[in-house]
Amino acid sequence: MNSFSDSVTTALGLVVSGDPALWAIVSRSLAVSATACALACALGLLLGAWLAVARFPGRSAVLTLLNTFLAIPSVVVGLVIYLLLSRSGPLGFLGWLFSFQAMVLAQAILVLPLVTALTRQVVEDSDREHGEQLSSLGAGRAMRSLLMAWDERYALLTVLITAFGRAVSEVGAVMIVGGNIDGFTRVMTTAIALETSKGDLPLALGLGLVLLGVVLLLNSVVALLRRWRERLDGGDLRMATT
Repeated sequence: MNSFSDSVTTALGLVVSGDPALWAIVSRSLAVSATACALACALGLLLGAWLAVARFPGRSAVLTLLNTFLAIPSVVVGLVIYLLLSRSGPLGFLGWLFSFQAMVLAQAILVLPLVTALTRQVVEDSDREHGEQLSSLGAGRAMRSLLMAWDERYALLTVLITAFGRAVSEVGAVMIVGGNIDGFTRVMTTAIALETSKGDLPLALGLGLVLLGVVLLLNSVVALLRRWRERLDGGDLRMATT
């Protein structure tokens, strides 16, 4: 394949024909990222909502540290997880190194600060507008954080999409802790890097097209939900004014 157009044509053929090697990598990649995001979001949404309303000594330092973790290189996360899961590490007894579980753990730790920080910002902005009203009704800080998070649930969908996009596009950490083993720990990003270095551009492009398609689909779903919510809110407002 010497031309870009030939590579793209072959890549589209691999995607459309259901090439087993390509779709095995895709399914594994989606499973890893979805599991990691589910774990990170379960903790990050609660922690971020609590940080939005909590007031305690050292809160500014905690937020500064949290924002610092947003820019942590993925290879550093991978290195830390590798050391923890290695035979001489404290979690070596689990035997997770170069496995599905290791990649999930690495991606979950990588996206957790992102989910927490964005959730904290969304809920805190909402709390500034409605927090005093809820407090006057007797809602404590924990209840306020949950109510604000629920009220902003459609905005938080964007946080979930951002977290998934960060996880599914990550390459450094999963390469270190997963080992990029064919048939076991090879995911889309590591396969793209490997196949490009080997010169197999059609497979790399095919995986890239699938990755873009997944992100486009998720963003389309979020856009439709937002539009539905805006119509619903608009209908409620018209009913309230009549």
